[in-house]
Amino acid sequence: MIMMDRVIHPQSGRLHGVKYTSWSPLGCDKYGRCLLAFLTLDNRLTIHSSHSRLQWTTLLDLTELYGEMLKSRNYSAQNDGSPPNSIKDLAELQRRYRMQTPVCMEWSGLCSMQQVQTNNACKDVSTVLLAVLMENGDVVVWQFSLPPKGKDSVVSCSTIISGVLSPSVLTWWEYEHSGRKMSGLIVGSSVGPVKILPVNLKAVKGYFTLRQPVVLWQDKDQIRVHNIKCITLFHPHQKCNCSLVVVARGPYVFWCLLLISKAGLNVHNSHVTGLHSTPIISMTVCHNSGTIFTCSLDGKVKKLTPVFTEVAVEFKQEEVVLPEGVAGHRIHGISVSPNGAYLAFISNEGMINGLHPVNRTYQVQFVTLKTPDEAAAELLESQMHSLFRKTDMLDLLRWQILKDKSIPLDLQNNLDEKLQTSGSTYLWRLKLFILRTLYKSMQKTPSEHLWRPTHRELVVDEEAGGGEEEMAEISALEELRQADAERQSSEEQMREISSRIEEVESQLIRENMKKVLGEVYLHTCVTQNTCIPTKGVCDFLTNDPANEDRAAKVNPLLT
Repeated sequence: MIMMDRVIHPQSGRLHGVKYTSWSPLGCDKYGRCLLAFLTLDNRLTIHSSHSRLQWTTLLDLTELYGEMLKSRNYSAQNDGSPPNSIKDLAELQRRYRMQTPVCMEWSGLCSMQQVQTNNACKDVSTVLLAVLMENGDVVVWQFSLPPKGKDSVVSCSTIISGVLSPSVLTWWEYEHSGRKMSGLIVGSSVGPVKILPVNLKAVKGYFTLRQPVVLWQDKDQIRVHNIKCITLFHPHQKCNCSLVVVARGPYVFWCLLLISKAGLNVHNSHVTGLHSTPIISMTVCHNSGTIFTCSLDGKVKKLTPVFTEVAVEFKQEEVVLPEGVAGHRIHGISVSPNGAYLAFISNEGMINGLHPVNRTYQVQFVTLKTPDEAAAELLESQMHSLFRKTDMLDLLRWQILKDKSIPLDLQNNLDEKLQTSGSTYLWRLKLFILRTLYKSMQKTPSEHLWRPTHRELVVDEEAGGGEEEMAEISALEELRQADAERQSSEEQMREISSRIEEVESQLIRENMKKVLGEVYLHTCVTQNTCIPTKGVCDFLTNDPANEDRAAKVNPLLT
């Protein structure tokens, strides 16, 4: 084992492979996409940004930065200036090794801080935190300004001594109560305990933390903590938000309900037993509905739905029936889409005739958890008016329209009815998406019509063929006429759909123009001699007699 360690024996060459990865929230790089924290098998932690498809740029080498930081303080945990011990001491060598070896890392949500400029003015700067769990139990919290541009993007780096022996997993705990956000770090151990650590976020706006660590589970029962998830839910009985922490420990799910009241932080915890007969290898949660999915070593997938009681919470257990292509395979991990439309599996064929195959084929497979009708109903009733954050629901709807080449009648009627009553731009964008998908479904691929012969190829000399050839010619002409009629009908439908698309696009253009006008007039101090150059926009909005809109009318003296 010592010879395999490339830190102690670098002359053996690098280990190639991935130990752990973590995606940041959206909007962290300069393109508005995610950053990737990448931990390799040789324990090197780097941060990467994607500037093109399958092209990555290394932004930061955190292993190098943290090594320089430790060297500057003589590898002291408390940074007290004490002289370092000799590295020839085996205990000192192990201590230094464990304090620099990451186990896993997790990103926090986006936050902001105030930065003082040269003119003493304060400017809000977007930041993100990366917590790195080390083998000795320390948690290194990095804070980066966005977008990151190298070493200068590191705002701060602090080390939290957790006191957790044999740490195995880490996650952020974020909880909003009464308009204030509480944050902390949950650390799990290989021997059983689970603890929430306070994180000092004085420079971050709107955040506060715990006064002291909170132990969620303290028994050292030698059951490894494999995964931790946090869900923020609304408590129907207490009429406030609560935080539900679920932990995969062996074959059990340990849950902890955290609720802030006037008396302080209330903690209720217990185990969900009888769920699996083998250890849980993967767990995922849908944050919108609070549904929890677990997968065990034997390939069984269970669904847990939280049901609140007066005091605590209960879980409704269901087994997910897997389709033929997934059932019986060896599953390595699962993940649910943001709105619970799909459940993704990474699997391989497992054992064949009782033997392990020489070569394995790994596949990522998707199982739908909702029907297109359910997805359409949720899209219409959604309180979050962002189609971008409903991509998985839209994909289900798009698949049905492309398959049936028609819009479901209930969806069309309900959408038109809601547009008449509310006129929300979200609903107009949804209608535009549906019409564009329908238009695409009506388009024929080249393989559908390249094989068809032309009319000139079918015309033969009357004297050249006999009766059988004449019958074949007549039947071919009939097929051609039917194909032409279908093509003309399809072209008429496509022209009609295209005109409807243009109407919806025009409506969206008008709504966006009115929004721009509103922003201009609300943020402009109008005096006696003020003239806002928006006459062209106003003329476009008012010159269409088919759209009589009072919201588009502006005082002509201001234009």
